[in-house]
Amino acid sequence: MDTLTKNREQIIESIKTLPEDSLTELINFVDYLRYKATEKQSQKTSKNFLLSIAALGNSVEKDVSERDEEILSNEVDPIRGWSLHRDRSPTQI
Repeated sequence: MDTLTKNREQIIESIKTLPEDSLTELINFVDYLRYKATEKQSQKTSKNFLLSIAALGNSVEKDVSERDEEILSNEVDPIRGWSLHRDRSPTQI
């Protein structure tokens, strides 16, 4: 029998010997442990997410601020204005 199973059995036996009035406190403590485990997991997930999007703003071009008007004029249709799709006007989106 592995140690984890043995420990679980010991915990179950200990819980069985507790008086009824301490079960509420035990439930609260178990809820706290679950919350703590969930928080740790969400912190790991958020750190991974931040690391995954860290390079999204990187550009090969060093300084585009001098060319901002040129870049915008290439993106804006002189008749229909700016839209995500060149073949649609902003009112069709």
